[in-house]
Amino acid sequence: MKFLGIIPARYASTRFPGKPLADMKGKPLIQRVYEQVRLSVDALCIATDDERIATAAEAFGACVVMTSDRHRSGTDRCHEACRKVGISCDAVINIQGDEPFIHPEQIELLKSCFGKPGVQIATLVKPLDPDGDVEQTLLNPNLPKVVLNSRLEALYFSRSVIPCLRDREQAGWLAAHTFYGHIGLYAYRTRILKEIVALPPSPLEQAESLEQLRWLENGYKIQTAITRQETVGIDTPEDLQRALAMMNDDDAGPSRPASS
Repeated sequence: MKFLGIIPARYASTRFPGKPLADMKGKPLIQRVYEQVRLSVDALCIATDDERIATAAEAFGACVVMTSDRHRSGTDRCHEACRKVGISCDAVINIQGDEPFIHPEQIELLKSCFGKPGVQIATLVKPLDPDGDVEQTLLNPNLPKVVLNSRLEALYFSRSVIPCLRDREQAGWLAAHTFYGHIGLYAYRTRILKEIVALPPSPLEQAESLEQLRWLENGYKIQTAITRQETVGIDTPEDLQRALAMMNDDDAGPSRPASS
């Protein structure tokens, strides 16, 4: 299969305006992401609606596709970019533009999902640390949780705790059950991407503000793969400062946390 990677990037983030251009030790954030994944896909481009991002991306040699400023999601932006870029591919990988520590191995893991016949959409999940903080993980609405069937297909995603462990103290839930957090990295067969962007917003999607629920509600299947590698998303300026602290002072690229 041939995989096209697309990094959606917009300037007007509510919590962190201009985030893709934030400096990370001499390189913009979007460049850090681009360099982490460029060898893991057959082709890679940045999809943006902002000339400032486009200029910066072209300066470090990236393929850039200008897209509409009216898209509801990164998936919609990926679809437009896929149409415009003119590169033939079997599947599109939607790579979050705020994940400078994404592991190339995670891209390979996502691609491997399509070794199973009939896979339409793929994403990654990560077991939550059984010794972790319940408030920061299970009860954190910014960390979507997912439950899986025996084939590792997603049954449901939620910002709430799923499943609920009846008759157990909440403080001990992480140790008593394997909970999965969702890593927002998607791959779609090209024809499936065209179909799902034509779907209207669904009730569950609107309730949880999770676009993948629209696909499940309309009968599409989402294959998952389990990663144990950490990623660090940057949503706020404070997140950026934490990410900078993780980088090696003597290395211009991000350090890669070891897998557990």
